[in-house]
Amino acid sequence: QVRLVESGGGLVQPGGSLRLSCQVSEDILSISAMGWYRQAPGKQRELVASITSDDTTKVVDAVKGRFTISKDNAKNTMYLQMNNLKPEDTAVYYCKTIMNDWGQGTQVTVSS
Repeated sequence: QVRLVESGGGLVQPGGSLRLSCQVSEDILSISAMGWYRQAPGKQRELVASITSDDTTKVVDAVKGRFTISKDNAKNTMYLQMNNLKPEDTAVYYCKTIMNDWGQGTQVTVSS
């Protein structure tokens, strides 16, 4: 089982930025695909962005142009750069592998 540890969440004002990190316990190149999900209060968990082992990326329309997913293979770490944050981005953010391993989540709150 792959262990995932997220970090980088916090409280930020609208229009601000955060970078989330997901530290992976094994060689990230051995994982064919990973993604970032989020769950807002009272809502279902949803996919935000995904990345494959060859760095093919996808982001959902709601965050396109604002969020960027990437990874550093040498550090076995996946990132989510979030810019121009909006109150509706408030959620717990999780990283996940294609094998259905989940991290514990990190809270992102966008509020003035």
